[in-house]
Amino acid sequence: MINSQEIKKGTCIRLDGQIYICIDFLHVKPGKGNTIMRTTLKNVTTGRVLERTFQVGFKLEDVRIERRPYQFLYIDGTDYIFMNQETYEQAPIMKELITGVDFMKESDIVEVVTDTTDGSVLFAEMPVKTVLRITHSEPGIKGDTATNATKPATLETGVEIRVPLFINEGELVRVDTRDGSYIERVKE
Repeated sequence: MINSQEIKKGTCIRLDGQIYICIDFLHVKPGKGNTIMRTTLKNVTTGRVLERTFQVGFKLEDVRIERRPYQFLYIDGTDYIFMNQETYEQAPIMKELITGVDFMKESDIVEVVTDTTDGSVLFAEMPVKTVLRITHSEPGIKGDTATNATKPATLETGVEIRVPLFINEGELVRVDTRDGSYIERVKE
């Protein structure tokens, strides 16, 4: 059990039978009355975000979590099979629990968050930035860098993103896995 004033970003708590992770908090001291904690919590299974206010001193059930690197091996039906980098044990994780799954390729390292009480997987996160090769794109035009125009390009994972006109097929690009936006071209 923790007190409500101990909540920080990344703290996991159990609320109404669900596990939530704190993504934002604010310590508020109004002119009169008691101090309160305004929190923004994200449900780790559904992804739903809610805002809750707690009185200072309110007891909450904390959930101990562990973050470990896992390597993506292959897809087996609806499950994605990962290998723990430390123990070499394999673990299946459902597609819905992986953020940035569309940009994941074999042997990528993801961070898997597990509940230490029962060892269940809460969610897995791709790194915010990843480097992928363009497998299909219309030919680029030399010197067409002055405008902000973009064109569709297919990545090696099969996902289509928008890239600048000067990017060609076969080049490496850095992509933001949260929203699928192009960041920059990468030299080999």
